[in-house]
Amino acid sequence: MNTFKAVHLIKADDDHEITTSVLPSTESDLSPGDVIVRVAYSSLNFKDALASQPKTGVIKQYPLIAGIDFSGTVISSTNPNFKKGDSVIATGYDIGVSHSGGLSEIARVPGEWLVPLPHSLTLKESMIIGTAGFTAALAIDALEAHGLTPSQTVLITGATGGVGSLALAMLKAKGYQNLTAVSRKTSDDAYSYLSQQGASTILTPNDLTEDKVRPLMKQEYDAVIDTVGGPLLTAILPRVRYGGSLALCGNAGGIQLTTTVLPFILRHVQLLGIDSVHTPCEKRQHIWQRLATDLKPAQLENAVQATISLEEVPRAMNDLLNGQMTGRYLVTLNP
Repeated sequence: MNTFKAVHLIKADDDHEITTSVLPSTESDLSPGDVIVRVAYSSLNFKDALASQPKTGVIKQYPLIAGIDFSGTVISSTNPNFKKGDSVIATGYDIGVSHSGGLSEIARVPGEWLVPLPHSLTLKESMIIGTAGFTAALAIDALEAHGLTPSQTVLITGATGGVGSLALAMLKAKGYQNLTAVSRKTSDDAYSYLSQQGASTILTPNDLTEDKVRPLMKQEYDAVIDTVGGPLLTAILPRVRYGGSLALCGNAGGIQLTTTVLPFILRHVQLLGIDSVHTPCEKRQHIWQRLATDLKPAQLENAVQATISLEEVPRAMNDLLNGQMTGRYLVTLNP
């Protein structure tokens, strides 16, 4: 196989620095697997950006090709479920963590980690959605399984990020109109973006945390998609209505949750944990089918704030780490 380009994460001997470089690569740089894919698109996630920093615990071994998701076309396969020419999606598992990832023109993974591309979705659309959108869809699917309907009120934290902004767009596509977005970004551009994605109300974290948090507060929200955790989640939980649910899928604001049992035993509130890494194959296919149909936003490309090349990935990672990005980075490789 000829050489190809990939984003490599290389750790210094003293463990204090990680170099992120686009380098010529060969098949020997790829982790084992029975399916080789020519990558068409990848996306850039906050987890990818964290992986470029020392001592974050994201990467299990170095050096490693970065990227936790990709879509593309099978080049070769010894897996009976896939053949040359098949269009596929890969998210989660060990990709970009302990297994060579999707920020590479060529990827190799076990076939069990791949999902066939749904007929009504393109390779490009699948990575506009990416891991972030897959996570958002898992949260929506779980909330609806616990009774959420379009007439109810949903609050989404971290709403300018990938998961939050795509959750807004998906709920809008389903006919939800009472959508409250929470974001620390207060620029006109951020507010315009959130409104475009479907937010009917926009709050800052201070709007929810400035008052003293009591065990039970005014009932305001039927459901919550939380990507932040920490003190913000502590302030939101007492505001969830009787029978409501919270789908938790992030910890950007911290891993601690300080609360009481009262929302659970007096208001029948439920916490739903959302994990997109180890989702079983059957569930993955169900969620991707929904992403290709009823959860697919009408203007999906509005979620993309920048389309970048592999060479632009290191700079884009810094933008994500510094909170300078709204929406999604789409990485184009072999479109």
